[in-house]
Amino acid sequence: MFVTPSAVSHQIKSLEEFLGVPLFRRERRRAVLTVAGEKYLSAVEHALDEIDIATRRLQTAPNASSVNLSVVPGFLTRWLVPRIRDFQEQHPDVELRLSTSTGLIDFQHSDIDMSIYFGRGDWDQIHSEFLHNVTLVPVCSPKLLEGPHPLAKPGDLRYHTLLRVSSRQDEWKMILDTAGIARTSIDKSMTFSSTALALSAAIEGAGVALTDCILVERELKYGQLIIPLELELETSNAFFLCSPEGRKHSLGMQVFRDWIMRAIGEHIDGRAK
Repeated sequence: MFVTPSAVSHQIKSLEEFLGVPLFRRERRRAVLTVAGEKYLSAVEHALDEIDIATRRLQTAPNASSVNLSVVPGFLTRWLVPRIRDFQEQHPDVELRLSTSTGLIDFQHSDIDMSIYFGRGDWDQIHSEFLHNVTLVPVCSPKLLEGPHPLAKPGDLRYHTLLRVSSRQDEWKMILDTAGIARTSIDKSMTFSSTALALSAAIEGAGVALTDCILVERELKYGQLIIPLELELETSNAFFLCSPEGRKHSLGMQVFRDWIMRAIGEHIDGRAK
């Protein structure tokens, strides 16, 4: 706090005189909160936290042109990062500060301005804007089209390892049911903590993963992955751009919001053509 103990004591005494009640009880070399002090702390703690957060935000981003953005890993590495150069060229004065998270952000107690979530868009006290619906297809390395059991039809999945994501174990179950494949015929699977890891394993030929095409566009283009089967699963999940409900967007936040809405719209339109 850059103040001496005596200065702190003086401020406490001035505050107690102003309030007309003792906030601390002095015991030997330490001070203990009184009942009134505990009640007062509980009431003002949130306001003090807000002051602390606002101060840190100003120190780390002294202008309105920086955006602290938290993104689910798969979307960050496979869709956003390949397009960062386009954003920088269009908006050189806006600095993006990127981090990853698979959970919900506590916006009230962090310096994160915006986040890209994966889910159904029904989060409390969160303003969410729809980006893209997720439709899953199976992807694998071209290597799986070779060998004693080439992957040519849905029934051939029983000879290959299904690559699952731990938080979405039911996806393979649903797509197998859609294809009319008995789950008891599938005896090999491997589980990963994220889509990004499952896709990395698929590229190496470890098995078959499920993903949305926008996350593997480059791998499909360059032949690292293929879509071996005409199977797809329309999910109830999507990607959303989120921010705290009621918080006014800074200049940088608004610029990023407008850019990503335009970029993902152009991407989807381009694929449709």
